[in-house]
Amino acid sequence: MESDTNKQATDVELLTALIGAGSKNGTAGKAAIRLLHRFGSLRALLHADAGDILACKGVGSARLSVLRALPELARRYYSESLPSGETIRSPADTEAFLQARMRHLHHELFCCLFLDNRHRVLCFDELFRGTIDGTSVPVSNI
Repeated sequence: MESDTNKQATDVELLTALIGAGSKNGTAGKAAIRLLHRFGSLRALLHADAGDILACKGVGSARLSVLRALPELARRYYSESLPSGETIRSPADTEAFLQARMRHLHHELFCCLFLDNRHRVLCFDELFRGTIDGTSVPVSNI
């Protein structure tokens, strides 16, 4: 298993590559180190407030734009792992599909995953949106 030190170095290198496009003076590596030190992890960084990210030395609107695009890029990548029309073969397939669609949310959802008789995904619909810890579902609407 990879040590925390090696993982952090890997995260710094990855973040440097992503935010360093077009950087000629080597500031991307230093900015990556600062960002990971301040926020503690890539996940925390990618979900941090824009103002907090911009407060880090070496981060401007261009790098913030890259950081804001990354979670959406990852969601789209993982949602293609089980696109509409693909068969759900196991509970693990269902879990992977739902995590790709909802992992980034900061609120509860009540949704339906519609399948045909061969367990192929037809549609994913959000029916009700809630708060961080609950969703009210009116029985008369079901």
